[in-house]
Amino acid sequence: MKNIDYKWVALSCTSLGALLSVLSSSTLIIALPDIMRELHASMNAIIWTVMIYMLAITILVPSIGRIADMIGRKKLFVSGFIIFTIGSVLCGFSGTAWQLILFRFVQSIGGALLLAISTPIVADAFPKGELGKALGINGMIISVGSVIGPILGGAFVLIGWRWIFYINLPIGIFGTIWAWRRLKELEILPQKQKFDWLGTLSFTIGMFTLLVALTLGGFKGWLNLSTLVCALAIVFLITFIKIESSIEHPMLDLNLFKNRILAFAYTSNLLNGIARGAVTFLLVFYFQGIKGLDPVVAGILLTPFALSMMIMAPISGRLSDRYGSRMLSSVGLLISALGLIGMMEIKATTSITELAIWMFISGLGSGMFFSPNTSAIMGAVSPQRRGIAGGVRTMMNNAGSVISMALSMAIISSSITPEALQGLFSGTQVGSQGIAVAQFVAGLRTAFMISFIMSLMGAVISYMRGSEKTDLVKATS
Repeated sequence: MKNIDYKWVALSCTSLGALLSVLSSSTLIIALPDIMRELHASMNAIIWTVMIYMLAITILVPSIGRIADMIGRKKLFVSGFIIFTIGSVLCGFSGTAWQLILFRFVQSIGGALLLAISTPIVADAFPKGELGKALGINGMIISVGSVIGPILGGAFVLIGWRWIFYINLPIGIFGTIWAWRRLKELEILPQKQKFDWLGTLSFTIGMFTLLVALTLGGFKGWLNLSTLVCALAIVFLITFIKIESSIEHPMLDLNLFKNRILAFAYTSNLLNGIARGAVTFLLVFYFQGIKGLDPVVAGILLTPFALSMMIMAPISGRLSDRYGSRMLSSVGLLISALGLIGMMEIKATTSITELAIWMFISGLGSGMFFSPNTSAIMGAVSPQRRGIAGGVRTMMNNAGSVISMALSMAIISSSITPEALQGLFSGTQVGSQGIAVAQFVAGLRTAFMISFIMSLMGAVISYMRGSEKTDLVKATS
């Protein structure tokens, strides 16, 4: 039985898990130059230090969500804390770049467990009329992590980059104990369900090869091995769809996408991921390469995004409980698009203050979109299917971010020499040496224009989901 105290305990557990994951990612970006120099790593290795985490989470969360619907949330969530903490300590002990990549993969398994299961835990604990508020608070905590992450990263770089991983040890131990002692299994889950190993294998291979193909295409050009890998991915994903359509207990029930609210909410989530995934990444290059700022300052200058999301996420969550998610999510994406219009006018001489204003507006829109859209997804399924519903939501957002990174790197690579690109990654170059400035700025405008179009498309599709009052009766049971 849900009691008034337990729902806040559940929210504290999931918020702590989200904070741990976000802090680790946002502090790592600042430390990459020091890691590159100390481990004598190539640029490719450093890129994969970041990408392996994104790829693994994108691939793993649907399977984890399905398992959570079979065996419950608590054990998997606690396991996420344990694995993430162990992976973090191993990352701190890394002696080579490829060891770091391997241990980042271990860390990503823990991160996938935390991210995939946190939303179902919140949805189980809170009544439907308060779910938006709870998710908004969760989003606010994530934004707090994004704000303080770069600042902490800059501080840790001064004492040694390994501390960005070691700091996760006390947080992870506390989170493990807190979740183990306080979380409960509230929902009665169906018995005698079978796990879809064949479907999971084909999905994993298909998604992995697809995302790797996109990554290789963005970083190394499209006319290479990535084309063949992409074809292989399509074969496996078609096989996956056929398997899921024919078995009794699929890993990913395709009937989820027959529900209008879910189908359009997922699609708008994917488009938002494409629109926002690489914006901050591109601006770091702009601040460091065009404005001549060091990596730590460049990272800190991205805080307007997170600050406005921190303000808006809990507000939009509360409003969605009262007025529904459709209009809030759609308007949020329109506001995000407005901020991107300002970024489309970027020049080499654009002031940092002007960019901060546009970032703040774009972040407001994202904060307005996130909580209501997630609340709509979790409210459109039965409690027994919240795990897979939350997993697919996370997968869509991360897949959009990977696509966004690939497109952005393809644009950047055309205007920067390999030496300058490596220098910007390593922090050894601050300034525009080796950068075709006019071409680079034109590329940024193109990337922001693509993001703007994706946001507009996302707003239209978000609105097309229809009214929750009429469509929730059709929710997948």
